[in-house]
Amino acid sequence: MMPFELMDIGKFFDPRLALENLPFILEGLPMTIAVAFAAMAIGLLLGFFLAIGRSSRFFFLRWPTRFYISFMRGTPILVFLFILYQGLPVVQIQLDAFTCAVLAFGLNSAAYIAEVNRGALSSIAYGQWESSYALGLNYWQTLTRVITPQAVRVAMPPLTNVFLDLVKATSLAAVITVPEMFQKAQIVAGRTFDSMTMYITVALVYWPLCIIISYFQERLEKQFSRYIN
Repeated sequence: MMPFELMDIGKFFDPRLALENLPFILEGLPMTIAVAFAAMAIGLLLGFFLAIGRSSRFFFLRWPTRFYISFMRGTPILVFLFILYQGLPVVQIQLDAFTCAVLAFGLNSAAYIAEVNRGALSSIAYGQWESSYALGLNYWQTLTRVITPQAVRVAMPPLTNVFLDLVKATSLAAVITVPEMFQKAQIVAGRTFDSMTMYITVALVYWPLCIIISYFQERLEKQFSRYIN
């Protein structure tokens, strides 16, 4: 028996087949990006307010947000996708696959973003609050004009990690028929009976996409550092 390293690569990956079907797989790239960006927008907006509620001294704000964060972090996103796509029609609410995917990923990511934001906001010295109050700023003015701009730099790396996870998690949307890249790869795999080649191909598309996102993360971090250092 030949060692694995001497095996013909064609036995598990067909470069010709991959190149022939790459354009079809890339047709799902705009949908992958659209789902990821829309979900991230929802997650950032909801996560900001969840972080505030999670840190509130009022129990009627703190406990509901803690419950939400615990539930979303403790349940599989795939289950939540099916709840929205196949469960809501039971109560006469019908949403298309794209909307279900955006809501599922957005609502789920908000829980993780909330914890990132809470940590970033907590890292700012309390003296910043006191100084702002002394200057006559109220709570929301201090939060939005003084605290949040400083916390953004702290939150940037973990928030980018959340976005990278979102980009990769969009592949799960294939199970509810969202025509993103992995769903396209599944179609080709079913037609050609070469699942290994198609799955490796789509993985090789996700990889540089995430590298590009990481590159822009580094640029943003340097940009923020210019104004702080």
